[in-house]
Amino acid sequence: MNRNFIFTDDTELPVGTMYCIGRNFSAHAKEMGAELPESALVFIKPPTAFVPNQTAISIPSISKNMHHEVEMVVIIGKECSNITASSALEYVAGYAVGIDLTLRDVQALAKQRGEPWAIAKGFAGSAPISTAIPANKIENPNNLSIELEVNGEVRQSGSTNMMERTVEQLIEYVASIFTLREGDCIFTGTPEGVGRLESGDMVTAKLQGVPTLEISIV
Repeated sequence: MNRNFIFTDDTELPVGTMYCIGRNFSAHAKEMGAELPESALVFIKPPTAFVPNQTAISIPSISKNMHHEVEMVVIIGKECSNITASSALEYVAGYAVGIDLTLRDVQALAKQRGEPWAIAKGFAGSAPISTAIPANKIENPNNLSIELEVNGEVRQSGSTNMMERTVEQLIEYVASIFTLREGDCIFTGTPEGVGRLESGDMVTAKLQGVPTLEISIV
């Protein structure tokens, strides 16, 4: 499989590490019965979690409850560490819409046992991501509508202006701990309305100004 981000201007970047932000929308934290974290909650998906638009995704046999979480994805265009929020957007190559597929039953058991979420969040195919749009085509990433439909029914709907931390703040924070490299990306959190996916479902994810993402569950 070609694990490259494809941009609308026909450029490509190899997919790197995916840094995912948990509970960055207060309503989603509430629906999960969780408090808002004092600092950004970060977990990681490997490059092998990536799949492109129009992919058919199987529910792993270890789970009976796979959930959708639609998110804006910020793709890093050049290496950075210990930068300020004021300069953060200079390091962005583009934006896409992605789905953080989560094995909710596996995650719940891991939480109960105090174990990592790696299996629940990072399994193969757990990060479908759309074609990306170059950063200069998006005027303000912190004010974009975002939506997810399953079989034509809207399940999630919100805006990136509802995020607890802006794109700039997230880049600053992640880059203060990790070195972000070209092709890495940040999943910026999901609005409320996450839910279960079943075999046969058709899933559509939309982010304002960005190509639509469509996947099927088999």
